[in-house]
Amino acid sequence: MKNKAFRFLWLLPATVLLVFGAYFLFTLGRPAPIPTKYELYDGITYRRVVNYLPHAMIAHVIIIDRREANVRYLVTPPDEIEGGSLQARTTSQFLNEFGVQIAINGDGFFPWRSRSPVDYYPHSGDPVTPLGFTASGGTVYADGLQDEEPEPTLYISRRNELTFNLPPNKIFHALSGDRMLLQGGEITAGLDDSILHPRTAIGVNRNGRYVILVVVDGRQPFYSAGATYQDLAELLKDFDVYFAMALDGGGSSALVIKDKFGNTQTLNSPIDSYIPGRERPVANHFGVYVEP
Repeated sequence: MKNKAFRFLWLLPATVLLVFGAYFLFTLGRPAPIPTKYELYDGITYRRVVNYLPHAMIAHVIIIDRREANVRYLVTPPDEIEGGSLQARTTSQFLNEFGVQIAINGDGFFPWRSRSPVDYYPHSGDPVTPLGFTASGGTVYADGLQDEEPEPTLYISRRNELTFNLPPNKIFHALSGDRMLLQGGEITAGLDDSILHPRTAIGVNRNGRYVILVVVDGRQPFYSAGATYQDLAELLKDFDVYFAMALDGGGSSALVIKDKFGNTQTLNSPIDSYIPGRERPVANHFGVYVEP
């Protein structure tokens, strides 16, 4: 009996070490699946939200306090390219090319296909066009007529004020998305509560002081399954968001920053063609310049 008890006591910690070692190797190269909060810049906070029930979900949240942070915004400018209004870029490429400090992916786009890791479109530099109404710096370059029902649209003024679905007299920046998640502080009725995917969203609080960016990792078993639209809306409401819109999700979802030392850092675990860490080239993006 003593030998059996000794073997059990030896096997227990060995099994625990093996399980944790395997999990460490599985998550290597991805953000640690533990809740985190720290300041990126003055007035800009990063939060990592980790849920295990009813499914594994890791969400990355940027909170911009417009009273404390000196910021301005950018929607990807158009390109002179045959066959589309933009050349496709990953979110990291957008961040580095235009010198913003924070970037997320934007609207859905066409053409697009993903049949395998080697048979996909677009590659970086290929011509694409956003699905919804889009403008940058006063230039409208996508009219949103590809959809039978117009997409919701975020309008950004020269003074960096954000409004949803209320076009100003003079368009400066405009970025469309998939659907509204919160309107007037209430979760939009009829949101799907069963299909899990990576997600991207943008929202503001009631008085516009706080701008919230959210990217949820997904399609990564035992790490993060993703979020439903209902999950995403509830997460945003937990951050006191009053209006919020979902952007393109799935393999497009990405959150990239320049840290205080000038290094490019991907804060989430993007996945394209079911390859963790692989960023998809997309049409447009939402970028944040952080002024000193």
